[in-house]
Amino acid sequence: MMDGGQPVPSPPVPFGNSLSDSSMSLEQKTTFAFVILLFIFLGVLIVRCFRILLDPYRSMPTSTWADGLEGLEKGQFDHALA
Repeated sequence: MMDGGQPVPSPPVPFGNSLSDSSMSLEQKTTFAFVILLFIFLGVLIVRCFRILLDPYRSMPTSTWADGLEGLEKGQFDHALA
């Protein structure tokens, strides 16, 4: 407001450039889609990491390294390589 109580007029906004600025180019659309895909991938990784942290033994296999040995007891590897 000025001293006389009159409001100061705001400068006019050019409407010609506002329509061209609101539309995105093909490069901007591609970049935006790529960033969205990266955020989705990051979200999946975060969820997977939290699931592993909450229940770490669920993702481990139930078989052990000695299950496939035939004719050998666990821990006897002296003659297995020969």
